[in-house]
Amino acid sequence: MGFQHGLSGLSAASTNLDVIGNNIANANTAGFKQSQAQFTDIFANSLGGSGSSQIGIGSRISTIAQSFNQGNISPTSNPLDIAINGQGFFRMNEGGVISYSRNGQFRVDGNGFLTDANGTNLTGYMADVNGDIVASQPTNLKLTTTDLPPQITSTFEWGFNLDSRKAQPAVAAFDATNANSYTNTSSGTIIDSLGNSHIFSIYFQKSATANTWNTYATVDGAVDAAGLPIGVTLNGGASMTLTFDGTGTLTAPAAPFSVSVDLTAIDPALGAISPLSFDLDLTKTTQFGSDFGVNSISQDGYTSGRLAGFTTAANGVIQGNYSNGQTRELGQIVLANFVNPQGLSPIGDGHWVETPSSGQPLVGPPKSGTLGALQPSAIEDANVDLTTELVKMITAQRMYQANAKSIETQDAVLQTLVNL
Repeated sequence: MGFQHGLSGLSAASTNLDVIGNNIANANTAGFKQSQAQFTDIFANSLGGSGSSQIGIGSRISTIAQSFNQGNISPTSNPLDIAINGQGFFRMNEGGVISYSRNGQFRVDGNGFLTDANGTNLTGYMADVNGDIVASQPTNLKLTTTDLPPQITSTFEWGFNLDSRKAQPAVAAFDATNANSYTNTSSGTIIDSLGNSHIFSIYFQKSATANTWNTYATVDGAVDAAGLPIGVTLNGGASMTLTFDGTGTLTAPAAPFSVSVDLTAIDPALGAISPLSFDLDLTKTTQFGSDFGVNSISQDGYTSGRLAGFTTAANGVIQGNYSNGQTRELGQIVLANFVNPQGLSPIGDGHWVETPSSGQPLVGPPKSGTLGALQPSAIEDANVDLTTELVKMITAQRMYQANAKSIETQDAVLQTLVNL
């Protein structure tokens, strides 16, 4: 049996060297998980049973186990590089074959799909036309490159401070072209149904009645020969009055009011839906004894925009950034985890597939359950410690030499017997 001991030891040591060499070869492979050869001894079966004096017949490799410990995370300048910080695997799809990976070096193919270097699709939840994530069955993630349609202005919030110390304008009749006929003016932007921007200007004229201001508005500076606004209606009229109490608080209008803009009267060739109607909220306006100023301004319309870039959040949500300054959720990356990751079967290219030993995948968004968080513009390095592997290689080499020496010694013993 002496030769059997050495031969089995040589085979096991050779396999161990292969495992160590593979770890070292993949030290720079993103998401690679090192393996370890696990040894076991061998005993011969006997009809009479095994006694306490039975000697084994060598060793063998019982399994090659992978270590799924976290690798170091290195930052990169590529927003498509995504690292998993914690447990879980990226869920990949290639022609209906589902695999799992820790390599987050992705790219966008010619059709807008997120894939790895081998063209395997990254899966997740897609967003609907309103930018809401639909968390149903994971599908291949696709970054839509179509233009973001414009949104017409429906609400406009504006806050001013009107100077209570001001006197009536020198010219009593309002004329948008005559600065002596109004006290203050300011302008903002509104958006029509085609995404065209229009300049909405508001004018405040101090009234002869205390704590009251006459208010007018124009769009794109359109006025008639007398300087009166064309096509703009404020709360059903050509103008309206702002009223304040003795503390400078606006008392009327106490709520947002309707503004209607007849775009055909301003530009008949425009083609946008007319009238353009929105609610104007001036309830934050005050009348104090200080200079005129704009305290706040916001409106909910925006022009059309093209996808200029995107960012990935820790929970896997991919947010598109558009040229018009808007953002919209495009999808969400999902992760998968297993009860026994050791049971996964490696298939190369940094991918694993599930097996009965691994159990069913537990799929969900990052940062949920036991799943880790995502870190964009970063990759997970291989969890290979080169120093440790080199020491293991020296040990494996000595093991191989020792088993070869065992065979050499057994040969010498047999040679002695033959000589007798």
